[in-house]
Amino acid sequence: MQAKGLHNNFPVTQEEITRWTMDMVSIPSYPGIPAQERAVAEYIQRVFIEEGIPCHLQELTDDRVNVIATLKGSGGGRSLLFNGHTDTVPPYDMENACEPYIKDGRLHGRGAADMKGPLATMMAAVIAVKRSGLSLGGDVIFTGVAGEEYGSIGAINLIEAGLSADGAIVAEPLSTPLIGIAQRGLEWYQVDFIGRAVHGGSQSAGINAIEKASRFINAVDELLKPALRATTHPIIGESTVNIAVIDGGTQPSTVPGHCVVQFDRRFLPGVEKYEGVTSQLQGLLDSLAAEDPDFRAELSVMPVSIMEHGYVHQGFETDPEDPLVRCCVQAGEIALGTPLECVAVPCWTDGGLISHYGNIPTVVWGPGHLELCHSSGEYIEPDDMMRCARAYFEAIKLFCR
Repeated sequence: MQAKGLHNNFPVTQEEITRWTMDMVSIPSYPGIPAQERAVAEYIQRVFIEEGIPCHLQELTDDRVNVIATLKGSGGGRSLLFNGHTDTVPPYDMENACEPYIKDGRLHGRGAADMKGPLATMMAAVIAVKRSGLSLGGDVIFTGVAGEEYGSIGAINLIEAGLSADGAIVAEPLSTPLIGIAQRGLEWYQVDFIGRAVHGGSQSAGINAIEKASRFINAVDELLKPALRATTHPIIGESTVNIAVIDGGTQPSTVPGHCVVQFDRRFLPGVEKYEGVTSQLQGLLDSLAAEDPDFRAELSVMPVSIMEHGYVHQGFETDPEDPLVRCCVQAGEIALGTPLECVAVPCWTDGGLISHYGNIPTVVWGPGHLELCHSSGEYIEPDDMMRCARAYFEAIKLFCR
């Protein structure tokens, strides 16, 4: 029995969505590729232009680009932004990563789920509006941005250029029946612990930087984590801290004079502010230094986590009663036969920038499975893309009319 809304007259075929995805997967767009995302963006532009949809490239630095397509409405309706990123992580241990293939109903390849399949799904929804001749009051905007995996150069440039919409769907793979309406903020911190290196036979003359680092790690477990658990978000739950890397010392017979600890701190929108998160960490280090005159530590943001123009990895939250959320949930019921379930987004996405700095109500909603992203077994299911494209199409009709 066909679910309500799964009609056969959707004007884009699953074969087209699959072909667009495979074509884009076959174009490498990970770091180290010259003009990293340009070839993928140019491919998307060609598809839109062939469909008679205005599309242009927004030039960035290092010959990198965003790709932007717009279907103008007649006026008086809400505008809807579809956003995704054209870069991927490197192949890592994925063999033949940019040689896509289909097996057992799954399309394999680097970027299949994160997020060239979702890009193709958004393209299908926009093209469906054009092919159907649907009359909308508001604009439908597609943005394929550069660099989401490393620094979000594309999303920041969109915002700096005056990006505007009444709602935004960021098509990260969250599994089609789920829609993300809240997301933690994120920062990667580093603490350099400074000791005094001496020969291991003269330990009393040295200061062991690893021992100082261990005091900080213990304080995180005993003081910071309980404080974080005391405050929660109704959808996201707790904020978190994850000690991830420790590196110090040179060899067993030397008291280590330097030790580095790197960690991930995720904070709650509407509950914690970025500046307060940094101050909280500095306060913990200051309290340890007050107890120990030999305790020296320097807190910094890891260079890889620093964004342009002072932007930071903000989180977001969108009211479940916002028109965007309500239209998307209803669209899921029409196209999939079941309403979407509102959940928290477990990872960080450009949705944080679009919502916080762009002041646009935002959701994260896309085909694919998040746990497959960045993995050697990355894939996406063409059936899932087709279902999601139909749901996007219904969301456009509900929101933009």
